[in-house]
Amino acid sequence: MGGFEALFEIFEDSDLRFVERILLRCYGPEDSVGRPHRNLLGMFKTELAKRLRGIKRYRELDRLLQTDETLRSLCNIKEWEKPYSRPTLMRFRQRVGPERLERIMRRLVKQLEHKAVFTGGVLALDATFIKAYSQRDPQDNSRGLSDIDARLRKQGRNVILGYGVHLAVETGSEMPLAAVVEPANVNEKKVAPSLLHEVASKKKSWKSLVADSQYSSEAFRDEARRMNVEPVIPYPKNQMKGKKVLRVDRRFRSHGPARLKRLYRRRSAVERVISRLKGHFGLRQPRTRGLRNVLIHTLFCIIAMLLTALSSIKHGFPKKIRSPVSWWNIHV
Repeated sequence: MGGFEALFEIFEDSDLRFVERILLRCYGPEDSVGRPHRNLLGMFKTELAKRLRGIKRYRELDRLLQTDETLRSLCNIKEWEKPYSRPTLMRFRQRVGPERLERIMRRLVKQLEHKAVFTGGVLALDATFIKAYSQRDPQDNSRGLSDIDARLRKQGRNVILGYGVHLAVETGSEMPLAAVVEPANVNEKKVAPSLLHEVASKKKSWKSLVADSQYSSEAFRDEARRMNVEPVIPYPKNQMKGKKVLRVDRRFRSHGPARLKRLYRRRSAVERVISRLKGHFGLRQPRTRGLRNVLIHTLFCIIAMLLTALSSIKHGFPKKIRSPVSWWNIHV
């Protein structure tokens, strides 16, 4: 595992002073009673480096922090200091919590908005499921043994134990704007309103919302219309019979008005975002237990993606923000 030199570009291109201010709010002042905390920005960078370089286990991260001078310098570890241990990083994540990470994520999204990245005005919603870091509980087959928050969900012919990661994505830039994590058995329709409100409260000019038939609900469509957002969601075949509405058949071919079919094609943007988060930013390997911890892991993955996009813009490659592989080829 190597190539940490390229991470300097990402962190140097990003003004992370606001991150340090947010992190400091969950710790006491430097002169408070007790052992002084480790470098907060350094631990934040360590968590991002793990995801940006595809390090699967904290044991491997600990080994690299002991031996790789580039990584140590990147993570603000002085020559005489020990690396951040796994318990130290765990306490850091618990202290920071998802609330502050969501605040950091919103600030990064706002920076992308100021770069005029979001131009389409179309949102896409979808969910992906990640396996829990646990086996099933033999006493209660519907939940995890060492992770009691994880639940079962049928996916195709398989049944998985894990969590659902629900995302709102801007289709033009293919950047995630908001995320919610729930046990795998929570239906998408229950999560959709909170996702929509989270995104719409920060930006008022969304024109359309695109989602698959899992989100088909008149209550949700009405909620979107109340926020002046057009819902582009296919109806199941047992609803709105005889009406010219958007539908999708078993072969995933769309039918209905041509304008709605064109808009619905943009839903694939959220699938590509999920693929990148899993393939390049470590979303598929939570290596942690509990709903709160899985949300923290998810937010770190999204923050890593947003920082990579901002770095690509800073270096004059705005068209590369959707391609982490191209970014690494340029800078490695």
